This record gives sequence, structure tokens and C-alpha cells, in this order.
Amino acid sequence: MIKGSNVTLSALSENVGSVIVSLGWGSPTGEGDADVSVMLLDLNGKVRSDADFYFYNNPVATDGSVQLLGKTPTADGSEDRISFDLTAVPADVDRIVVAGSRYHGAHFGELDDVRLSLADGAGEELLRFAIDDVGAISAIIFGELYRRGEEWKFRAVGQGYEAGLAGLATDFGVDIEDDAEAAEAQDAATDGEPGNTTEKATTDQATTDEPTPQRSLERVPSPRQPEDDGERRKRSTRPRTAKKKIILPKSAKPSLAEHESWKQARLFPVSALKSDHERETRATSVLLSVMAQVPEFGRRLTAAFGAPAGRMETFTEVSLPHGDTPRRPDGVIRVERAGKLWTALVETKTNGNALKAEQVQAYMDIAARRGYEAVITLSNDVALEGSPLVDVKIDGRRKHKVALWYLSWAEVAHQAQMLIRHEGVGNAAHAWLLQELLHYLQHDNSGCQGFQNMGRAWVPVRNGIDDETLCQGDARALEVVESWERLIRQVCLGLGGELGQKVLPVQRVKRGTDPGARRSVLADQLCVDGRLQAELRIEGTPGVLGIVADLRTGKLRVSMEIPAPQQGYPLSWAKRLIRTLTEAPATLHIETLVDGAKGGPRGTLERLRPEPADMLPKDDDTRITGFRLSLVKSMGSGRGNAETGFIRSVDEAVHRFYTTVVTHLDPPKPRKAPAAKA
Repeated sequence: MIKGSNVTLSALSENVGSVIVSLGWGSPTGEGDADVSVMLLDLNGKVRSDADFYFYNNPVATDGSVQLLGKTPTADGSEDRISFDLTAVPADVDRIVVAGSRYHGAHFGELDDVRLSLADGAGEELLRFAIDDVGAISAIIFGELYRRGEEWKFRAVGQGYEAGLAGLATDFGVDIEDDAEAAEAQDAATDGEPGNTTEKATTDQATTDEPTPQRSLERVPSPRQPEDDGERRKRSTRPRTAKKKIILPKSAKPSLAEHESWKQARLFPVSALKSDHERETRATSVLLSVMAQVPEFGRRLTAAFGAPAGRMETFTEVSLPHGDTPRRPDGVIRVERAGKLWTALVETKTNGNALKAEQVQAYMDIAARRGYEAVITLSNDVALEGSPLVDVKIDGRRKHKVALWYLSWAEVAHQAQMLIRHEGVGNAAHAWLLQELLHYLQHDNSGCQGFQNMGRAWVPVRNGIDDETLCQGDARALEVVESWERLIRQVCLGLGGELGQKVLPVQRVKRGTDPGARRSVLADQLCVDGRLQAELRIEGTPGVLGIVADLRTGKLRVSMEIPAPQQGYPLSWAKRLIRTLTEAPATLHIETLVDGAKGGPRGTLERLRPEPADMLPKDDDTRITGFRLSLVKSMGSGRGNAETGFIRSVDEAVHRFYTTVVTHLDPPKPRKAPAAKA
């Protein structure tokens, strides 16, 4: 589409009751980012109330008409998706504005390939709109959905705002308080008052539910929490739902057991699981039952698949006719809204079991014949962009289209963590159900721990690197690179779920690079230097977290580069950094980054503590640009998820670096979030 053009959605697809709008952008450095927002407008072109403004503080409509699904990595940057259930949009809403905004003085001109795409309920992309003339603007109206009679249409807008998110929202009638000093004074006046936040009041209600202790980051505060997160929760009550939210306490009460060998009774026991069939059957039933009983969770998992907001029922052990032999999918999800049904077949796998193409193909054929909307596969594997887990054939002659979606157990655990530990659910019983589900998924015997095998090529590739016989173009190197990418995506899900922050892999590639071609380049690099590398962007941290697995030396290096302060003297920077890292490991490696090709001074924290001046270059004219902090550990050799395996060692290395180093660093200046006027 071009700027100003419009189209009727029903002319593009018959499946537009629910649509997914994606806003995307790329960045040459991999660090550029933006936020999406949505406003529901009446016939006067204004929001009906401040609750019609959906952004990072208010991501879900209570009626399910709007849900911000969050960011996903693409080949050249990030893509932020929004689910719209157009059948649930109130009748007095005439227009839906979809916008994006940047912060900290950044503008869209610094990003590449700013674009919008819209897909129907089957996941098929219907339209795409590229915005070329973004310039020095900090907010953009990408497009709008609007009614014409009984039809919904889309218009490509591409209008920029220099005043940012606050200015854009104010133009459409949202009551914004953007006076930072007044907000800080208000926060200071309310600090220490009991029950001054929704989360504080409702957490007290949930203390009767004792979560099971897990090895996690839940005791480690998010970097933004002290300055930003608490501020947003107190100030931005306007865009949040009126219903109180229940968030389970982050620290467990002391156990009443007489002995540590006593095991707490569980709603979903795992001790009797002995076979793969039992694990798959139990996991499917547990998950689908919780989805049906906890609306926030069920909606969270199905909205991205085009399901409407409505009454959900789930089923297992269903028999469906298919030729001479009936087929029995692992489960069925049905959602009813306004007398219409949305149906998805569910196929699950646990442990290292892979999806079978012929099985999924059969379910796709059954769904097409019976008029079902989707087939959802669920396994420990992680689907990669441009690389489906199974290949199925779509009969183009069929009028009815069926969408095939991939979901990993790690994603399910991530969504459960986000709800019960950070965002909250409707009542304490729902929070307890999600906690029991999470305990089940994380138990070793459930078979649902996520990606847990680097594949058959792992050992041959390691041996080939050791004896220098691995050649560029070797298909086994490509297989290892794909496994590495799956592992990194899972690390992002786990870390993001524990922190309640967005954690995304950074793709430092040129715009338009094909994912397959990018992986081939990385595979050739692996053959040359024997290293697997990745970078993670964690919202609220001062830099990008880098991971390097050196297969030649068997070492894992996790690091972060932090910029030098804008003011002050280099010696004061060094002293402050050393004080900040008081509780960091003595083996932490610190390198001073300077202008030019030559590297700066470096040393361990143990050596630099008594002499911070050793971090400074000898030449006073050399400009310090920042500092690189690194921890090195031995990596596991096994391809699996055992205690000595490579996957476990990567997860533990990232966990250790974050908890012992990153949490002590000063966060970047927090963005200003819109808040209600007093």
C-alpha cells in the first residue's frame, strides 16, 4: 500500500474477524527500538475515555478487542504485534488508530525499514505499508482501522508527530500528565503509605498461596524497578483495568514441614509419569484445563493465533474421522463469541520428541474439511523465522484456509511467569492455578522444560573444530547454528519471564537479509573461528549483553559494554564503577574502551579494587568511550540439557552475569510514561 490508500479487509480475506497488525523496524546497530500504542476513537475522532488508550502500561482490553502481544525478533530488527478482535470492538468505536513512538530523544529516522503489515486470522499477510519519509519524528501514526457500515477498512496513514507519544495521545483526547517534577513530588508524598498501589494491595491478598522455590531470578530486582516500574504503577492507574490484580509473592514463606524430605501436595503431580505417551497426555490436559479456567492466560496464548475473545472450552481424547482410521488429536480448543465458534486442533510433544510431518498434515486436512481455523503444535523445539518445524502442503483449491502455528513449552512457561509474577490475574485462585502449572512445566519429569538438545551435529562439529577439519559449507555447522539460535531465543524467554522485562536477541545484519542466508554466514564463521556468538537486549539495562561460546577453548564469555558518563572526570568514573561492583565476583574482567584501534587498560575486579586509577589510559589525551565487563566460565560439553551439558551451562552463565553484575549497574534514564492528572 501507499500513503493515503485504503482497502476493505473483507475484499482481501474471509477470515478478518480477528487480525494481527505488526509494526516493524530495523537498526544498523541492532539497538534501535520503539513502542506501539493503540487508541479507540468515537465518531468525533476522540477517545471515549482514557481507558481507550493502549500502550506499554495498558496492554490488554478487558473485552479482548485489543491486545499488545509484544516484540519478536526478525532478520533485521524487531516486530511488535497487536491482536485485534474486530467482532469485540464496541459499537460506538468508529476508528482504531495504530501508532508507534520512540523515547530518550530518539527518532524514527535512525531506524531502517519502518513498516506495517496486517495478517488475517489464518496468519496470512494481507497487506504491507512501508513508511519512507520518517525523518526526525518521535511518533508515527502507522495506520487506522475504521468502519464503513458493517465492513472494516484499513487506511495507510504514515503521519509523524514531533511531540512524541504524549503529544499524539493528547491530540486524540487522552488526558496526559507529562510534568515530571509534579509526578515526582506526588510519588514522594505517597511513598510509604500502605496500599498506595494496586500491586501492593493485591499482593497482600495472595500471601496464602505459597509458591515452590525454584532456581530463578525472582529475588533479583529489575534494573528499572526502583526508578521506573514502581513509578509507573503508582502514577498510571488510568490506563489499567479497574479490576484488582493478583500477583503471587516473590519470596516463599517458611515451610511448616518437619523435614526437608516432605513433599508438598501438588494439583498436578508428576511422580507417576513414566512414558512419553503419559507425559504428552498429562501435559496436554493440564495446560488446556488451566487455559479454560484462567481467561487471562487462555487469551494470552490464543490471541496471537487469531482467536476471538470469548468463552473458551478445551477438550482432550477427541476422535475425528479421517479416511478408514479416525484420528485422535491431543486436544481441541474452542472459543465462542456472538454465536460463532473458533476451533483449533492441538498436537503436543514432550521430551526430545519431534513433530511428525504426516501427523500434522493429517490434522491440517481434517481442520480444512471441518471448517476449523487452526492447528497448534506444541513441543520443546523452537521455531525459527523462515524455518518451519514441519513441512505441510496447503491445498490452494480449498476455499477454507487453516493456519498452522508453532508454540514451545518455553513460551507457555514465559506467559505464565509474566502473569503471576509481574502483571497479575483476576483472583488468587487463578494465580495459584498458574503457579501449579508453572511448577509442573519446570519439573524434570514433565518433559516440558523447553529446548534441550543441540542435535546430532553437535559432537561432530566440536570434533571438527578441535582437529581443524571442519570446512565452510558443511551442513552440520548450519545445524549447530540453528540450534544455537533456538537456545538463545529460549534464554530470552526465560530471562524475560523472570524479570518481567522485554529480552530480545539482537540481529546485527543489513536490512533485508534473508534468515537462511544470515545463518549460512554464521555457520561459515563458526568453521573459521570456532565461535558461537549472540547478543541480547534487556530492557532497562545500560548496554547489550553479549554471549560468546568458544568451542576451541571450551569457554563461555558473557559481557556487557557500558558507555562512559557524559559528565565528570575519568578517575571519578573508574572509582564509581568499582564501588557499584562491590558485590560482583572478584574474577570479573574489566576493560576500558577508548577511541582508536588500540585497546585500553584491562584487569580483574580483584586487582583493580585497590587501584581504580589503573583503569585509565596512560595518555591523558586518549578519550574513554566506555567499559566492557566480562565473566568467563567453562562450558558444558554434552549436547543435552543435563547438569554438565552445554545448554545448562549457557543458561547458568547468563543467569550468573545478570544477577552478580548487571543488577548493580546504573539503569539508563527511564522513559516518561503517560500518567493521569491528579
